[in-house]
Amino acid sequence: MAAPIAFNRPAMPPAAYDYLRQAVGNMHLSGDGPFTKRCHAVLEQVLGAPKVLLTTSCTHALEMAALLLDIGPGDEVIVPSFTFVSTANAFALRGARPVFADIRPDTLNLDERPLPALLTARTRAVVPVHYAGVGCEMGAIGRVCRAAGVAVVEDNAHGLFGAYRDRPLGGFGRLAAQSFHETKNVSCGEGGALVINDPELADRAEILREKGTDRSRFFRGQVDKYTWVDVGSSYLPSDALAALLLAQLETREAIQAKRRAVWDRYARELADWATVNRVGLPHVPAHCDHPAHLFYLLLPTLDDRQRLLAHLKSAGITATFHYVPLHLSAMGRRFGGRPGLCPVAEAASDRLVRLPLFFDLTDAEQGRVIDSVKDFRVRAGAAPAADLLTRLAYPGATAA
Repeated sequence: MAAPIAFNRPAMPPAAYDYLRQAVGNMHLSGDGPFTKRCHAVLEQVLGAPKVLLTTSCTHALEMAALLLDIGPGDEVIVPSFTFVSTANAFALRGARPVFADIRPDTLNLDERPLPALLTARTRAVVPVHYAGVGCEMGAIGRVCRAAGVAVVEDNAHGLFGAYRDRPLGGFGRLAAQSFHETKNVSCGEGGALVINDPELADRAEILREKGTDRSRFFRGQVDKYTWVDVGSSYLPSDALAALLLAQLETREAIQAKRRAVWDRYARELADWATVNRVGLPHVPAHCDHPAHLFYLLLPTLDDRQRLLAHLKSAGITATFHYVPLHLSAMGRRFGGRPGLCPVAEAASDRLVRLPLFFDLTDAEQGRVIDSVKDFRVRAGAAPAADLLTRLAYPGATAA
């Protein structure tokens, strides 16, 4: 039997090993060392952001955002239900109530149409998640939030190197959170970054990230000693992790070119099979540039999804589903979640399959995945995925 095909393998360019040895040799393995500073510079250039700070995870970047915005008990934060738990949990930890919004049936992003109706006097932030790295409708979301005086915090875990109307994802919100988890396009195993697009928040962000102290100012010679000046926590990753990340950031063009080639081949070679079997493929609006973060299939039914996963597993291929909608989780129900609250998120969750996509996926391995998918047939009489996910007659993208 052929060797198993993993769902994901992180890119590891040769420089990663050299940089890691340098980090150890520098004897500066704690946070904010030379490799961390180089990562900051690259990310600020890529994102066009005034300031970027590496964090220990995207989760911690979102927690920092909640602290910076002084979100607390009695506040509400609007999040898509179809997302990872951290999107909501970072704000729930501060005592805020997450308000679950449904997603668009075409891109699986936060649906901007019902957003005005979800806003209340208690709403403090809206957290759009750029699913699969395809940009949310940031023009419409931004207009609604500006009119209401509500902050936008982008969960850009999937979206690094993506763009909406030629503007980098992560550059629209007052704050944005990045992920460098092992499953992301560039990674350091566990890691993240807070993107600070509002310069007024930059100084306090440094303090929160350094356990609530003005330690960064001390090392710049701005104060003669550092002390506790605000709330905060330890959000600095090791400089050794930054060394791994920097090597990938510096080879981002090669990483992105390979991932895009893999994504494009899936889209091209599975198109006819998807039409015949009534399977949905990712939708990328013309005004969005995606980073080829993931490639998914939307099967007509839950039964078809489960059978496809079993079929691929039997061929030695690891594929997987994605999020269980937050409003259906045990914790989500404590915040008012219930079946039927976000019907598109529920339909997508039941039917989605993610295929292997990573930098060193070989042509032969991808060919095996494609052939195995093409060998699969949905059950006769199954309702088309397009009907299940577009029965709300979505009229198309909202103008920016």
